[in-house]
Amino acid sequence: MLTFALAVLFLIITPGPGVLSTAGLGAAYGFRPGLAYVLGLFIGTNLVALAVISGVAAVVLSVPVVRTVLMVASIAYLLYLAARIAFAGSKIAFIEAKAPPAVMAGILLQAINPKAYAVNTTLFAGFPYAPDNIMFETVTKLLIVNTIWIPIHLGWLLAGATLHRLNLSDRDQRRINYVMAASMLAVVVLAIFAAGDAANAP
Repeated sequence: MLTFALAVLFLIITPGPGVLSTAGLGAAYGFRPGLAYVLGLFIGTNLVALAVISGVAAVVLSVPVVRTVLMVASIAYLLYLAARIAFAGSKIAFIEAKAPPAVMAGILLQAINPKAYAVNTTLFAGFPYAPDNIMFETVTKLLIVNTIWIPIHLGWLLAGATLHRLNLSDRDQRRINYVMAASMLAVVVLAIFAAGDAANAP
């Protein structure tokens, strides 16, 4: 069980679309406005976990066309979130994003987030510690994952919000938002390369 908990910690804490967008929203809008988005991520990640546990995700993702559509949707949505973060508070009127993405935005991100499926599949298909009682193992895994997931994402949100609270000039705040958005774009690039490698694998 300890091994599983450590795996959860390292898999969740590493930068991915969820934590990066959480930190980005914290930096762009502050802590309280970002809580609704984190709630959406929480609901979304548990829905993905249930899809993985039930086998629905494996069936759906076994169809190449569905995988491709999800990847394209994921990349497009990450680009959208990156733009919202980059131009939050920007003086460029036609792309200014005053209102932060809320609950549904978080749910949608997890629904098409490749890392969410990969992490949940790794955690729930691997690291067996109660093979004679699958129900106990599944329930306790869900509890452990959520117990670690919540403080990590709140921590990323707080880290971003700390930058937001600093008395920075508008130019410096925009630069921070651009850096956060660029980090998300880097994840997009990595996702594209990973998808290409998977497609070319024998």
